[in-house]
Amino acid sequence: MEALALGRAPPGWRRPAGSAFPVLSILLSAFLLRAPPAVGYFARLPRSFRLTQDSLKIVGSSHFPENSTAQVTSTGSLIFQNFEESMSGVYTCFLEYRPTVEEVVKNLQLKYIVYAYRDPHFYYQFTARYHAAPCNSIYNISFERKLLQILSKLVLDLSCEVSLLKSECHRIKMQRAGLQNELFFTFSVSSIDTDKGRKPCTDHNCETSKRLSKAKNLIERFFNQQVEALGKRVEPLPEIYYIEGTLQMIWINRCFPGYGINSLKHPRCPECCVVCSPGSYNPRDGIHCFQCNSSLVFGAKACI
Repeated sequence: MEALALGRAPPGWRRPAGSAFPVLSILLSAFLLRAPPAVGYFARLPRSFRLTQDSLKIVGSSHFPENSTAQVTSTGSLIFQNFEESMSGVYTCFLEYRPTVEEVVKNLQLKYIVYAYRDPHFYYQFTARYHAAPCNSIYNISFERKLLQILSKLVLDLSCEVSLLKSECHRIKMQRAGLQNELFFTFSVSSIDTDKGRKPCTDHNCETSKRLSKAKNLIERFFNQQVEALGKRVEPLPEIYYIEGTLQMIWINRCFPGYGINSLKHPRCPECCVVCSPGSYNPRDGIHCFQCNSSLVFGAKACI
């Protein structure tokens, strides 16, 4: 889980990338105080404002009193470790500085809204239909297992996995062929975390979207090859075979419960799944947070 600060950030603000336990650095932090949710967005520094190490005085403690996972370092950096969605909220930073040696000490207050965010959970969902044996036949069950094994092996080297979401057998009335049995399959192909895969990936070809795109092409080729094989067959058709043209693949983009995508509210990260703010919730793997006035916490998964 990572943290996201929205708004115009001062120089020195940076957002980490790819870390499971990110470090969020605010180099202009001095004394840190967790502000109540009612506080608005953080203030901006004047364009002419500049800070140097000599003019900055750290007036806060290097230990954050409310939570051991957040600290203010001796150089004024705000550090989060093991960031949790409940730590989202408005943070206030108080600065005490002297622009020049001759001038009096001045105070500056900055407010930051910090949100937890997660990368979207995206995958391909595909459906296919097969002419089948009678619906109560054990051959259909055996074929289902074999098909899943073949598809899983097909994308394994891409650190992807295929899951069977639904399998149904129906007796269909055809216009010319009369009644026939058909198997309706719904699968998903998703990315396996690279640290869990057999072959660690480091280059750009290991990006989730690239691997899923390759997996999609392999699956489409597999079903096309079945059509070609049936077209060359001189013997009668087998009892179970793929019905040409029934493969459909769609891209699914989902956020985890308690998170949602909102490009208007979070324009600096329009494709991020950002933790739902108080007053909203997401109970399932959707892409939006729904309004709920009784929800008073970040990351709500129910409207209570």
